[in-house]
Amino acid sequence: MAEIAAVPHNGLRVISTFSGCGGSCLGYRMAGFRVAWASEFIPAAADVYRANHPDTILDTRDIRKVQPAEILEAVGLKVGELDLLDGSPPCASFSTAGKREKHWGKAKKYSDTVQRVDDLFFEYVRLLEGLRPRAFVAENVSGLVKGVAKGYFLEILARLKACGYRVGCKVLDAQWLGVPQARQRTIFIGVREDLGKDPVFPKPLPYRYSLREALPWVVRGKYGPAWKSADAPSPTVSAGRAYNAATSHQGLELVEAKVIQGPQGNGWAEGKDLTDGPAPAVLATQTQSMLVEARLKGGTGAAFDEKGREYDLDQPCPTILGTKPNQFEVDMSGYAIAREWDKLKPGQASDKYFNLVRPHPDHPCPTICAAHGHPGVASVTHPTEKRKLTIAELKRICAFPDDFILTGTYSQQWERLGRAVPPVMMAAIATNIRDEILT
Repeated sequence: MAEIAAVPHNGLRVISTFSGCGGSCLGYRMAGFRVAWASEFIPAAADVYRANHPDTILDTRDIRKVQPAEILEAVGLKVGELDLLDGSPPCASFSTAGKREKHWGKAKKYSDTVQRVDDLFFEYVRLLEGLRPRAFVAENVSGLVKGVAKGYFLEILARLKACGYRVGCKVLDAQWLGVPQARQRTIFIGVREDLGKDPVFPKPLPYRYSLREALPWVVRGKYGPAWKSADAPSPTVSAGRAYNAATSHQGLELVEAKVIQGPQGNGWAEGKDLTDGPAPAVLATQTQSMLVEARLKGGTGAAFDEKGREYDLDQPCPTILGTKPNQFEVDMSGYAIAREWDKLKPGQASDKYFNLVRPHPDHPCPTICAAHGHPGVASVTHPTEKRKLTIAELKRICAFPDDFILTGTYSQQWERLGRAVPPVMMAAIATNIRDEILT
């Protein structure tokens, strides 16, 4: 995140709507744009946005209540002076993974709210008409241009053009734009007529990144049980929560938790204090390990699991679950999908459970869907271990920085990443617009 923050400003300004946790905004920042104002209605998503984009004005009202004049006043611009308007209107109603037209025109559950979402693209058009930016980018699921949703697509396209823009639309796949995930998105790019330029889309890269390249600790083996990851890996460990949960069973108070051994080159020097904050993903291999010692009031240094059982500090730390239900749980062994997972080979999808996929380490990861964060819900899994992906692993698969801040439960963090436009994908789109249209 510090490296992205250090990218020089290119002089271009963006207004972001339906911003989510800020994946698109991060992509614009990678291309040198400054995101001056953003809008996000879902409280959990807004919390994450604030944590990672502290310099951007964030409006949390329903977008239906936001007026173009209010935005312009907030950022000190006049009609027509904005460089780019961005937006990702909620798209669940058009997704090929759902029942689509059954919910059109109706309020339905969306994240932490119940609202109608299939009309929100027209709110984006309303703001476009009032702001008159030089260019715009609008993003949606690939299902918008497929099947019975084509009627919506044609109406949206006509409305965008009627605002005075040359509009192009393509379905882009993130796996060809530097993201280790197969993720198709419908991208609209518009250029104001007076600029005299046509929309331009990024060209696909001649290569793709595999799941193994995103998660290098996944090692080679043979299909089936012989496939395994590096010896005794530990999923995401939250030091404060874990040891507080452990000590509650011991009647002892946590004094401090410190690294006593850490892999070189990752900043985990001996003595690093973890007491007041969560630790990022920790992996233990044959050649590298990270051990955490908790010093307890009235007790000796030791490591504990969530049930208060003591573990040998000379062994890798086991999986530690959060104190709230489903907070950091990745183990799916107690659910029906686990029995089906045993039958799958890496690269194979289940015929019984829709969306249950055991990805192949040498290919890009299949699409990460927002609603699949519960350990019992069929989804993309770890390729070689019978478990869900950790949040740290998901960040890499979704092309987010390792130190991108996420808040809430495991399911909420999964949802934030599953709904977001991968920053690296948007950076490719933004760079193309910067160089071919706006400068």
